[in-house]
Amino acid sequence: MTTAEFRPTHVVPQDGLPAWEAPDANRPTSPLDALLPVQVAERLGDWGRIVCANGWSAWVDARLLIAVPRDPPPAGQPLTRTADPDPLLARTEEALGRYRRATQELASGGADGETFRGRTRGLRVGMVVDGESIWLYDAEHERWVYCDGTQLSTYAAGEGPSVHGDGADGPDRTSETPQAVGAVGPEPTQVVEAVAGPGSAPAAPASYDEDATRRIPPLAVDPDPPVRSGEG
Repeated sequence: MTTAEFRPTHVVPQDGLPAWEAPDANRPTSPLDALLPVQVAERLGDWGRIVCANGWSAWVDARLLIAVPRDPPPAGQPLTRTADPDPLLARTEEALGRYRRATQELASGGADGETFRGRTRGLRVGMVVDGESIWLYDAEHERWVYCDGTQLSTYAAGEGPSVHGDGADGPDRTSETPQAVGAVGPEPTQVVEAVAGPGSAPAAPASYDEDATRRIPPLAVDPDPPVRSGEG
């Protein structure tokens, strides 16, 4: 039953969202359904503790949640610019300009390779423009954001959630895809049983038989081998 005080602040992305019992990737729990309204009750870096309408709670990568639009601010208060694409566009333009100037100096002979590498070190720029839509790489938060011309929304995170994330609400904290979060790590190494040779009994799969281990003695080398006929 929906609690009277429940007021969703976010919605789960359309592909659903992994969830954990605690802000620990080693403690997964039931994933969240697509487009499920949730309320973010607590933040810890990139992690967020969400509460559902029935009172069930779990931890998720809060960066991937889609923020529910808030009411406009009352008259007399400044408008928020958390989703304004202009600052990121300006940073992207500046970084691209730095790279362009560095390549021009390298091509004209005004700078050598070492100087070029020094001037471009740390620059990370990404931009895809398709008509009214644009995808920008936010190097500061290591994520791609999408812009429809008016506001930004996070498109994909480069890494999984971290307790050291800034956890700030803004354009980079609204709707990322869950690819980065779902990849907790590689599967554990599986032990593959040895294939038994012809005529040998198969080994027990769940135990290790030390007696069955065959030890081959070292090959003895004759220091004075006999000379066969025909050999000089």
